[in-house]
Amino acid sequence: MKKFSVLLTAALLAGTAFAASARAADELTVTSWGGSYSESQRKAYYEPYMAAGNKITEAEYNGEVAKIKAMVEANAITWDVIDVDTATALQGCAEGALETIDWAKLGLDRSKFIGAELMECAVPTIVYGTVFGYDTSKLAEGPTTINDFFDLAKFPGKRGIQKNPTVNLEWALIADGVDAKDVYTTLSTPEGVDRAFKKLDTIKSEIVFWEAGAQAPQLLADGQVVMVSAWNGRLQTAIDKDKKPFKIIWDHQGLDWDWWAITKGTPKIEEAYRFVAFASGVGPQAEQTKYIAYGPANKDAIPGIEPATLPNLPTAPDNLKTAFNVDPQFWADHGDELKERFNAWLAK
Repeated sequence: MKKFSVLLTAALLAGTAFAASARAADELTVTSWGGSYSESQRKAYYEPYMAAGNKITEAEYNGEVAKIKAMVEANAITWDVIDVDTATALQGCAEGALETIDWAKLGLDRSKFIGAELMECAVPTIVYGTVFGYDTSKLAEGPTTINDFFDLAKFPGKRGIQKNPTVNLEWALIADGVDAKDVYTTLSTPEGVDRAFKKLDTIKSEIVFWEAGAQAPQLLADGQVVMVSAWNGRLQTAIDKDKKPFKIIWDHQGLDWDWWAITKGTPKIEEAYRFVAFASGVGPQAEQTKYIAYGPANKDAIPGIEPATLPNLPTAPDNLKTAFNVDPQFWADHGDELKERFNAWLAK
């Protein structure tokens, strides 16, 4: 059995290596999260880049660092540029799966990018908010604060939340009376973690979990939940494109980033840098906001955003009043143990 396992692993790696070697010399593979988000990237980045004579192949994933690392270790790179969330960027960087970014090579001013100082192995591309929303056709008087999300007496019914502790634990503490500025100090203690899970216990019987971003607005549209946590752009797309009567609640949105990363050891590194530089430019960054309501990381792109779009972005002043930044270092330090605790809580 062990011999078979070794042979199977070797065969899989050989297949991956063949796929990598079979790629066209001028073909760049860009990997992202799918759905309306990838569609926005296609329109704002990929199509204009290809119109200039470049070739891009799209791929999708769900943030699997292990898959990236396996490519690097096998020296069989099939993903050249990857859109990563903060947790994936931190882990991929720590495990040597991502290139350290040379900003001089990009030809970009790092100080112009929101959050760029937080990461050595990736370039910030969008700022997004984890928010919650409800269907106005189902609730005449809807929730207005994160406290309402946890109030089953005032708003009975199912809640949809991501199957992940990030933001859920922060929200639980805020709804339990912890000031947003003290959330990570509190979560750094065993007592604080217990307090967060105790608050989640109060709605556990009414929770429906989602994993892929597209599932969140679908849960709301199907009437499976009365309110749902979601990435703001997914709800806004449902409102704008699908004409859903949803309302986004911005109270205590959790601000986070997505980033462009380059796979360590890709033979397409020069082309990868050219693409990331292009996609990080003022024009393409502003263009993406036409297709999904995420804020551009390039601050110089903000004046180019259509005025009607600005209020729908997580970076709009009114939407930032109670916002908190999801702390990447906290989750890098405590993510594994809290995910383990969260999964154990799910199984109870």
